[in-house]
Amino acid sequence: MSVKVNDKYYAYSADNAIYDEGEYGGVVTTIMKYLLKSGTVDAVLAVEEGFDLYDAKPILITDPEDIIKSAGSLHCGTLNLAKFLTKYIDGARDFKVAVTCKPCDAMTIRELMRKGRIIEDNVIMVGVNCGGTLPPVPTMKMFKEVYGVNPADVAKEEIAKGKLIVETKDGEEKGIKIDELEAEGMGRRENCQRCDMNIPSNADIALGNWGVIGDLAGKATFVEVFTDKGAEILNGVIDEKLIETAEPIEKGIEIRDKINNIMVKQASKQKEKDFAGTTGDILDVLNKFKKDMSTCMKCYGCREACPLCYCEDCCLETEGPEWVPGGYTPAAPFFHLTRMVHMVDACTNCGQCSEVCPCEIPVSKIFATVNNKVKDIFGYYSGVENDDVPLPFTEFELPDNR
Repeated sequence: MSVKVNDKYYAYSADNAIYDEGEYGGVVTTIMKYLLKSGTVDAVLAVEEGFDLYDAKPILITDPEDIIKSAGSLHCGTLNLAKFLTKYIDGARDFKVAVTCKPCDAMTIRELMRKGRIIEDNVIMVGVNCGGTLPPVPTMKMFKEVYGVNPADVAKEEIAKGKLIVETKDGEEKGIKIDELEAEGMGRRENCQRCDMNIPSNADIALGNWGVIGDLAGKATFVEVFTDKGAEILNGVIDEKLIETAEPIEKGIEIRDKINNIMVKQASKQKEKDFAGTTGDILDVLNKFKKDMSTCMKCYGCREACPLCYCEDCCLETEGPEWVPGGYTPAAPFFHLTRMVHMVDACTNCGQCSEVCPCEIPVSKIFATVNNKVKDIFGYYSGVENDDVPLPFTEFELPDNR
């Protein structure tokens, strides 16, 4: 079989152990195991369940037999693996690695490739469809108070058919509409609610269960190829008879597109809500969030969590002790404004900054709002280039410490 860019398949693992342990046929796990066993990569960067279902932790796997540890989805896994790729693996400069990517992971990795921080030739991005991730502690509270189940008894959770579906260890299943939960301030993380990339088309290959219908419904993965690298990988897996494939049903393709379009429209509505009151210039944004930013105590948590904030010597601390002194509250907005000017053209709305803020400042919303302005002006957003509009901030030589 000769796989080409834009090809689509239904697929499931030919390995019974992986098929049983993985979700929807275990194709992601099978591909990762193949990449290690064939020597295509030196390691796989993924996530595994930590203390419980609500605790996802990064894992670097070098033994093909350990790949099974990363099988299954963790919707409370809110990590952005781009940070680990740059900070701990030096951007794959002397190391070939395959990475499982949510859309925001893939967007961030592409942006870091554009900035020369990650070596594209040494990275394979295996994308997974994502309808959003869940904040761990609020989700546990929601399961207890709204779903009426003990969070410790939850065996699996899934976002499907517009619902957040919970399955307990005794097989009980309950689903509530996502929009109903979010209307009450629950459900997905706020940055996920306005994300309009659900299928990671910026990865080498994208996989998910959307659109798998017929006899293989619930038993197979929908696979789409986006790059020559992805086509070569899938060719290898098929030639080794590690997965079984079938032509996708046309109606299934339509369903997949419909699911994606519905979620894009929902994200568009959320953006309108989040960005309301900022129809003028960028000062509107700053005025809207002035009160929020005034509570900042400059713990630098957002800077440390941001996968696109990577200077070795931060100007916020090296331009003199009075520039942005840490630990003071209330604060002038210079800290956020400086970061904003420095990297907001590259913000991918991954939400890591808001995740760690002890003052509960909606940092991600602030940066996404300004980034939306950049998109309107320059035609550039989240690693997606518009050939008709010159990109901002790409004509200048980066300093040595970046």
